[in-house]
Amino acid sequence: MSASDPSVTPVAARASTDNLVEIQDVHYSVNGREIFSGLNLAIPRGRITAIMGPSGTGKTTLMRLITGQIRPSSGRIVFDGQDVPTLKRADLYKLRLRMGMLFQNGALLTDRNVFENVAFPLREHTKLPNSLIRHIVLTKLQAVGLRGAAGLEPAELSGGMARRVALARAMATDPELLIYDEPFTGLDPISMGMIVRLVRQMNYALGITSIVVSHDVEELSILADMSYIIAGGKVAAAGSFVDLKDHQSEIVNQFMNGLADGPVAFHYPAPDYFEQLLSRTV
Repeated sequence: MSASDPSVTPVAARASTDNLVEIQDVHYSVNGREIFSGLNLAIPRGRITAIMGPSGTGKTTLMRLITGQIRPSSGRIVFDGQDVPTLKRADLYKLRLRMGMLFQNGALLTDRNVFENVAFPLREHTKLPNSLIRHIVLTKLQAVGLRGAAGLEPAELSGGMARRVALARAMATDPELLIYDEPFTGLDPISMGMIVRLVRQMNYALGITSIVVSHDVEELSILADMSYIIAGGKVAAAGSFVDLKDHQSEIVNQFMNGLADGPVAFHYPAPDYFEQLLSRTV
């Protein structure tokens, strides 16, 4: 069989289809401050990918770029073959229906109960009858163990329960990609363990792709199939947690081991301390 045979898929094309999301040479700045300077990474299909890095390195910004909330200065953000920044508004909205987002701290609608929070994306983006919406909502709440809490208000939920309701809402439209922005923040060890288990169960039971943005190295070590550490506007390291733990880069070593001293400084860049104290300006 020759390479020119149309039944043979080139290696490069096969590799591309293995990734649901590809970030290609992305540059992005805010008010003259460079966030990304040639960022390249790929999110493999059906896997859990962790995005890590020191505070302020653009992890949440990357999620906003992937979902088309903002556009890069240059470079490509490709979701299943579509270049997200070039899409028209209607096409972008269609694409977002294939994505689910678990916002930091849950971001539940406080004027709606648990049932209506989960039903919200279905009511907004579909014309399904109420009977089918009810079936979907109860199924998603059952998956996160909160079917019995359908009538509760957000104020009646614990932090862990609220995060699980938010996960049920993110799954309501059966997305291909689930994005978790700091899903472990503020959770006790038991709730954190529940979320880790749910993320894994949902990912592999439903065959979806997950991106988890977090600082929790220990939790991600048992959750992620692939991990990226972003620093200095680019990928500082990528691979399994074993690879990252043994990485020779100082910034990767500082982050993975929680070291106070290293390339990531504690102080934000500022004028000389004593000169500023003696001056009349901030």
